[in-house]
Amino acid sequence: MRYRLMIFDWDGTLMDSADRIVDCMQRAAIDVGWSALSREAVLDIIGLGLPEAIARLCPCIDGAQAEQLRQRYAHHFVTAEREGPALPFFAGVEEGIARLRAMPDVKLAVATGKSRRGLDRIFAERGCGHWFDDSRTADLTCSKPDPLMLTELLDSLEVALEDAVMIGDSVHDMGMAQALGMDRVAVTWGVHNADQLADFAPVRVVDDVNELMSWLEITAGQHTGSGVHE
Repeated sequence: MRYRLMIFDWDGTLMDSADRIVDCMQRAAIDVGWSALSREAVLDIIGLGLPEAIARLCPCIDGAQAEQLRQRYAHHFVTAEREGPALPFFAGVEEGIARLRAMPDVKLAVATGKSRRGLDRIFAERGCGHWFDDSRTADLTCSKPDPLMLTELLDSLEVALEDAVMIGDSVHDMGMAQALGMDRVAVTWGVHNADQLADFAPVRVVDDVNELMSWLEITAGQHTGSGVHE
């Protein structure tokens, strides 16, 4: 396994945002008069595009109410970003990404269920957009588990399928990569547990950010023939 392109999910993989997503979705459901949404149900849809998430959370919801729910979720999330504490990266993410970026011939990308506007807002607020060579969001391509965003990243960055790996915390991430035949690494600090993720035959299941970053460094070093793991 030698990777030139490392594609990261965002929520639950790099950023510790699950609690805020759950809270905002539950508030939005109350606003539109939908039945109460459990924490477990909301956690299960993190990683999907927002329309797909709402359709799964609220079966048979009509179009007008779904749009209202989408708007109220966006309102609560943006308000929380503006008035609440900044969402943290998981410990070790910033340092690990910096080490990967310093390696020659390694590209980093994001494939997320967030909207383009939402991801760009986080990039701007946290000054982290330059970490990545490219990114794809669910509103401008297809939602996970459709693999289109991965295909687009491979084409955009001119990397072969066998030289890329998807890193994510959800079955949606794993299913997307599996559908394309892309190697995948499952992380267990996000929304789905190791048993759920193992069903998608990841090349590795990782329980710690530092372990993940060190392992990715090793694979990049194997490809480039450089670095501390030479």
